[in-house]
Amino acid sequence: MRPADAVYQELTELFRDLFMDDDLVLRPDMTADDIKNWDSINHINLLVAVESRFGIRISTMGVEKLKCVGDLADLITAGRV
Repeated sequence: MRPADAVYQELTELFRDLFMDDDLVLRPDMTADDIKNWDSINHINLLVAVESRFGIRISTMGVEKLKCVGDLADLITAGRV
């Protein structure tokens, strides 16, 4: 399994838990508009969960660059290196 695949697998589990949707399948181009209940509060919850799960810190500048799930996966992958 490639590192990016592992990140998407873990992200999918995290998103499914957070947004209570066991059928959710992440795509790199997905945004908050594509996922039910992804509001500002759940955005913060998501970032905290990502930091905890992946053992990374997301800077304010990093948060501002996040436009889609693919950006989040890239940030995680870069933080793990």
